[in-house]
Amino acid sequence: MKLVLSTSNIMSGGPSVIRRPTFEKSNTELTSSLRENFTVHQQTSTSTNAAALSSRPSFRTWTTQEGETLFIPSHTTNPLSEPREAYDITVKLFYLPNIPVDRRCVQTREAIKLVLGQLGMESIDLLIVSFPGISFDADDEDSDLDDAESQPSVPASAEEGGCFDSESVPEDIGTMLTTWRTLEKLHGEKMVSKLGIAEFGVQRLSKFLPQTKVKPAVDQINVRDCCVVPKPLILYAKKEGIELLTHNDCTNVLPRGTLREILGSGAKGAGILAGEGNDERLKGNVEPQWVVKYTAVVKDRGVVESKGYFAVAELNEG
Repeated sequence: MKLVLSTSNIMSGGPSVIRRPTFEKSNTELTSSLRENFTVHQQTSTSTNAAALSSRPSFRTWTTQEGETLFIPSHTTNPLSEPREAYDITVKLFYLPNIPVDRRCVQTREAIKLVLGQLGMESIDLLIVSFPGISFDADDEDSDLDDAESQPSVPASAEEGGCFDSESVPEDIGTMLTTWRTLEKLHGEKMVSKLGIAEFGVQRLSKFLPQTKVKPAVDQINVRDCCVVPKPLILYAKKEGIELLTHNDCTNVLPRGTLREILGSGAKGAGILAGEGNDERLKGNVEPQWVVKYTAVVKDRGVVESKGYFAVAELNEG
């Protein structure tokens, strides 16, 4: 069974959603926003079901199943209020570790379709993709080499927070290029105006760019220890016409254990997955597939009108 989790528009939620520090990491924003959205829908379900007032409502009352896909919570669109040209729409797609690469063509189109449906639009301005196993180290100019041994060590505090994926081996350039072909097709179909990548240093860019038909317009890097971008990367990006952006996203944005806790039957869970004795809930192993983050900014006012996440997982019943 496919599970489609959504945060809805976190800019229109309660204070606990919108009053967040700008430095909050994406994994924290994602998980807290999912929990907030689930709670809102559970409360709405409870208020309309007098029999459930004394207990947590069944997940069937606030989710929707269509065939083999379960939407958590029931999916409702929230179209943007102004014409398409009024917005800058940015989407970042996180490919997750240990998921077969041959699924990405379908996954990418599915992610874009969900976002466009949510916003009521036909195209996005910028699509950034994040490949698993890559982290950027501003102090290590060789941190973006292909072999696993060249990867920089991850601070213990980052690992403890589940933010950086220290176990996944970086993909080779050929595998990334295979994925990039899908993005180039979306660009050719006018669904995406510009493409971008994340965590690429000079070494990886110099191998990647010559083999692309549509060059990335943006390279988004996480400078986690300081705010200094290496000068060689600045010069190389300028020469190639690539805009460098910094971010605070996690490479491992949704670990399997975190997802199971969110959906589980514990005190912090949504009551989707069964615990001991929960026969009516879903049983099996849940495996995150991908996460997408979207942001729609009103150009002339610089205001974020819509921001949110979708996460898709597979439930393999055992």
